[in-house]
Amino acid sequence: MHKISQPVIKKDHIEKMSGDAKYIADIKIDDILHAKILRSTKAHARIVEIKIPKLEDGYYIVDYKDIPGENVLKVVTSEQPIFAEEEVNFIGEAILLVAGKDEARVQEIIHSIEVVYEEEKAIYTLEDATEFTSEYGYKKGEAEKAFEHAAKVIEETFDTGYQEQAYIEPQGVIGYLQDNKVTILGSMQCPYYVKAAVVQVMGYEENQVQIIQTTTGGGFGGKEDYPSMLGCQVAIATAKIKKPIRLILNRREDMAVTPKRHPAHLVYRAALDKENNIIGMDVEIKLDGGAYAGLSSVVLQRSLITATGVYLIPNIKIHGKVMTTNTVPNGAFRGFGAPQSLFAIETFMVHLANKIGLTPLEFKEKYLYKQGDITATSGKLQFPVKLPEMLHNIEDMSLYKRKKEQYTNQSGRYRKGIGMAFFLHGCGFTGSAERDLIKSVVKLVKHEDNTLEILSSNTDIGQGLKTTLCKVVAEVLEIPLSQVKFINPDTDRVPNSGPTVASRSLMIVGKLLERAAKRLRDNWILNKYQVIEEHYKQPYMIPWDSNTFSGDAYPTYSWGINVVEVEVDTMLATTNLLGVWGVYDVGTVIDQTIMKGQMEGGMLQGLGYASMEKMENLEGVIRQASITDYTIPTAKDTIPFETACIDNPYEDGPFGAKGAGELTILGTAPAYIEAVEQAVGIGINCIPLTPEKLLKLEKGGFQL
Repeated sequence: MHKISQPVIKKDHIEKMSGDAKYIADIKIDDILHAKILRSTKAHARIVEIKIPKLEDGYYIVDYKDIPGENVLKVVTSEQPIFAEEEVNFIGEAILLVAGKDEARVQEIIHSIEVVYEEEKAIYTLEDATEFTSEYGYKKGEAEKAFEHAAKVIEETFDTGYQEQAYIEPQGVIGYLQDNKVTILGSMQCPYYVKAAVVQVMGYEENQVQIIQTTTGGGFGGKEDYPSMLGCQVAIATAKIKKPIRLILNRREDMAVTPKRHPAHLVYRAALDKENNIIGMDVEIKLDGGAYAGLSSVVLQRSLITATGVYLIPNIKIHGKVMTTNTVPNGAFRGFGAPQSLFAIETFMVHLANKIGLTPLEFKEKYLYKQGDITATSGKLQFPVKLPEMLHNIEDMSLYKRKKEQYTNQSGRYRKGIGMAFFLHGCGFTGSAERDLIKSVVKLVKHEDNTLEILSSNTDIGQGLKTTLCKVVAEVLEIPLSQVKFINPDTDRVPNSGPTVASRSLMIVGKLLERAAKRLRDNWILNKYQVIEEHYKQPYMIPWDSNTFSGDAYPTYSWGINVVEVEVDTMLATTNLLGVWGVYDVGTVIDQTIMKGQMEGGMLQGLGYASMEKMENLEGVIRQASITDYTIPTAKDTIPFETACIDNPYEDGPFGAKGAGELTILGTAPAYIEAVEQAVGIGINCIPLTPEKLLKLEKGGFQL
C-alpha cells in the first residue's frame, strides 16, 4: 500500500460536523425575493391561455418573454425550453416563475394562476414510444455469420426501472446582479455547465456571468445538468426584477421534476456452437429518455459500450436508441447507463450457464477479459487486468463456491442463495471527449506565505475531492496537508477543469495537479507568489471513431467483483441480507477511509436499485415523489459489508489512481438477483425486485 493511501481527517470534516458549512438554504442576502415555478399539470398539451390574477406590489411574473437570449437549455442537445412557450411535453415542465418577498404568498399566487390547455396525445411508456432522440450501433467481428452457423440461439429480455438520486439536499440556487454581471450561487456538480447555459439564455458575454458552487449535499449525477435549468430561470428573473432571487425546490417538487436513471428495455441474443461456447452476441437497448434529450445520448453511449461487460465475445452487434416519452426527462445517475447493461449481461450469463449445465462462475471464467484483449469497441486492454487475483480474494472472503454448492436443491419456507457479479467502468469521458471537448485546465497557486491553493472547477459533493486533491499536491511537495487548500469553485477565479462526472475528477484533474506540483517543486521560490498552470494531454489510445464506435472508448478501466448472500422468505417474498462483499481495482487508493465510503455507499445504492427503489409514472405523474413513498435502504435494511482493494497503479493517474466513484454501484444488483434466483429457483429478468413482483414471479416465472 502506498503511503498516500493512509487515511486523514477530511478537509471539510470539522466544517460539516460543527454545522458551520453553508448550504444554499443557509445563505443570507438582504432584500432577497423567494421564487417558485408554475409547472404543467398536463403531459402533452398546447397552452391556450394563462390567466394571472392582479399582483400586489413586490410580486412578479417571469416567463419566456423575459428571456433576452435563447429560450433553450444548453446541454448536449439544446432543445428543452427554460420556460414553455406554446406547448408542454411533460407534467412538471416549467411555464413561468413567480417571485416575491413572502414565500407563502408566492405559493398562493402559483395556485391562483389558471392555465387553459388543449390536450394532445401523450406517450407514457417505452412500449408505446415510436420517436427517438438518439441512436447508435457498432460491431466487432462477424456477428451475422456467428448466428447463421450457431448450433443454438438463446434470447432473453431484461427491464430496469427508474432510480432517484435521493441526495440529502434538494436542488437550489440564488442569483443576484452587480456591476452588469449576474452571479449564481448553487448546489451543483458542474459550475461551467451552469455558466455556459446562463450565457446562452441571457445573451451575455462570458465575463458577465459568475457561478459559485456552495457546499453541496450530494449529487450522484442528479446535479450535473439540472442546476443549469434553475440557474437560467433565476438569472432571467434577477435581470428583470433587479433584486436577489432564491429558488429552492422542496423535496416533492425535486423528486417529481428532476432527471432520474433511465428505465431500460434490453434484448440479449447469444449464438452458441455445438460445445456451448458463445460465438456471437446481439444486443438491443432502448432507454426511456423522457420528454427531452438532455444527457441521454451520452448515457446511451456508455450503456452500449458496457453491453458485454467484462467478457471477451468474438463477434458482437450492439445497437440502441433513446426513446421519447411525455414523462420527466431522464439524465445522469452514478454509473451513467452502465448499471442497466451490467445487470442484463451478468444475469444473462447466469441464465446461459444454467441452461447448458455449468455453474455461473465456471461459465463466466471462460470469457473474462485479460490484458491485451480486444474490447467490445475494438480497443485494447493495455494495462493489467487482475480479475483472477480479485476473484481469489473475494472467494476467500465470501466462500462463494462452497455456499453455491451448499444452497442447491433447497426446500422449506426459508431458503438461501448467493450470487457473484463481475464489472468494469471506463474512467473519464468516452472516446476523445476529454481531449477535444473538455480540455481541462488547472492552476496551482503558491502564495507569499508559502501556502498553496488549488484552482479547479471540480466540486466536492461528498466524495472527498477537497481532501484527495490536496493530498496529491501535499505528497508531491512533501509538505503538511494543512498547507494546501481547495475551496468551493468560483468561475471568476478557477479555470475550466471539466465537470465533476464520469469518475474523472481524481484521475484526470488529480494527474494535472500532480504534474503542476512537480513543476512547482522544481521551481520553488520561498516567499514568492507563483502560479503553475497545467493543461490536459491525452495518454496513448487507439484513436476513437465516434461514427463507428471503434477504438479505445476510455484510457483505462476500473474493475470490481461483488458477492451477495441472501435468505428469502418464500411465503412473504421478502429477503434478508446475510453477506455482502466487494473487491475493487481502482489503481492506487488515495485515501482508504474515503474509498471505504465510496465502496459501502455505492454497494448499498446498488442493492436499493435491485430490491426496493420502485418509482413509477402513472400517466406521466411520478407516483413516488417523496422519501416516504420512494423507499431507499436505511441502516435497518443493511448489514456490515466486507470490502477490499487490490493495488494496480495506472501510470496516467496521480500516484497510480483510477476512477472509483461510479464503479462501486455496478455489481450488487446482478449479484443480488443471482442470489435470489438460487434461493427461489426462478429466473428473474427485471429490477427492482420488490416482494410484490417476486410473488408474481413465483406464480408464473420461468424455472432455472
